[in-house]
Amino acid sequence: MSEFNNVTITREANVYFDGNVTSRAVKFADGSSKTLGIMMPGEYTFGTAKPELMEILAGELSYRLEGTDEWLTVKGGESFNVPGDSSFDLKVSQLADYCCSYID
Repeated sequence: MSEFNNVTITREANVYFDGNVTSRAVKFADGSSKTLGIMMPGEYTFGTAKPELMEILAGELSYRLEGTDEWLTVKGGESFNVPGDSSFDLKVSQLADYCCSYID
């Protein structure tokens, strides 16, 4: 899906890692939410409360889930899941455009 209809978008950006990662929150009528953002090349660690689906729309990065040693690479058009109440590491090799869906 490349377009979302009937949503509320938070105007203020979420800004992380000195501006190298930014996103905007999108809320749907059914109460679900996503963030749409951009990550500049670099290394980052994120914590999660809810499970997440990370869709990489463009670019490339490698990720490692908490409790694992394996780095996996994803690029535009691919995705990965993150368990709730955990963390994950990212190595962004190219500017990455992403959509993060929070799973209830």
